Amino acid sequence: MNQEQLMELMFDHYENPRNYGYKEDADVVYEGGNPGCGDIIRVYLSIDPDGIVKDIGFSGEGCMLSQAGTSLVLERMKGKTIKEIEEMPPDIVRETLGKKLLATRPDCARLGFNTMKNAIKKWRRQEMLSSIEDSKKT
Repeated sequence: MNQEQLMELMFDHYENPRNYGYKEDADVVYEGGNPGCGDIIRVYLSIDPDGIVKDIGFSGEGCMLSQAGTSLVLERMKGKTIKEIEEMPPDIVRETLGKKLLATRPDCARLGFNTMKNAIKKWRRQEMLSSIEDSKKT
């Protein structure tokens, strides 16, 4: 994809973000931010019993790169297993957004990816605590 096509795709995802909006039945909600420029992303995940991300959403505000970047990156994560997402390297942001765009404002570009990774960590902690509570009951 050339730079012009990438910019068209970014504008499209900024104006019409995919998976945008609050998910009432989310198993985990996590908020991340970029204090340098005031970007905020909230990630909503619904995970099935097999550990597959069955639904994903986000909301937030900020620059085009943080919002469109989140839309593009999260689109690549929907339907994946928790393990697959945990194993995704940060390079997926460069692969998705391109090296030049990533270099302009890396913190903005990586915000959605980092927030998603932290949401997965939060879900893992919740599952572990739930498992401990369940074992205490038996």
